[in-house]
Amino acid sequence: MSELIVPRRFCGPPDSGNGGWTAGALAALDDADSPDNRCDSWPPIEVSLRQPPPLDTPLDVTEADGVLSAAFGGATIATAHRVDRELVEVEPVAHDVAAAAGSSYPGLTFHPFPTCFSCGTAREEGDGLRIFPGKVGDGPAGDLVAAAWTPHPSLHEDWHTYVDEHTRASLASTWAALDCIGGWAGDLTERLMVLGRMTARVDDLPVIGEPHVVVGEGRGQDGRKTFTASTLYDADGRVVATAEHTWIAVDPAMFGGSVPSR
Repeated sequence: MSELIVPRRFCGPPDSGNGGWTAGALAALDDADSPDNRCDSWPPIEVSLRQPPPLDTPLDVTEADGVLSAAFGGATIATAHRVDRELVEVEPVAHDVAAAAGSSYPGLTFHPFPTCFSCGTAREEGDGLRIFPGKVGDGPAGDLVAAAWTPHPSLHEDWHTYVDEHTRASLASTWAALDCIGGWAGDLTERLMVLGRMTARVDDLPVIGEPHVVVGEGRGQDGRKTFTASTLYDADGRVVATAEHTWIAVDPAMFGGSVPSR
């Protein structure tokens, strides 16, 4: 048995963990192919978030039949397991286009969770990721959105040993960077949603201080569920990581959030 803690810095809603960071932190404990903590990429890992992750609280992590489970008080908070399927990447967007799109970020006008580590407008530079996506086109069944992002030195992790000299952001922060942009590509401006499931493949970890582009697109809706995807590109246009999401519409009162007034 191991342990997972979501520090308050990595919140989404004010009193629970950011879904992407929590999912990535759990995925980081999958080290079956990583002797001596050496790892440079991760295969597709699917994480299901079953309850809001508590902050600053030790979660018991167990493994059974290839499934990692994080639990608190006997209740399962999240599960993670490897999947054998291809993730369809979102097409790249030029860095200057992504940077300009930030001025049309809907969260600047209304944000259900301004404290969010990934996309919150109340977070300072170096504290939150401040990934502010704006619309740059149309996706298969929703918006195509993009944001520029440069990983901050505070995201550095030293848990693994890597094959080059570059300082890189943590796996959990990489998943967080792929998280909320999906919600903004879906219908987060219309109804409150939280991350229910996220599957991500990480080809490399993002280099600290290097400009990146994150793109997201809507891929449809089914009742309370909204489906989206996101991809992270480095300065040379190479895929760093890609993800697919399932979002669940929720009652704002459950998460301390709000929806736009009409």
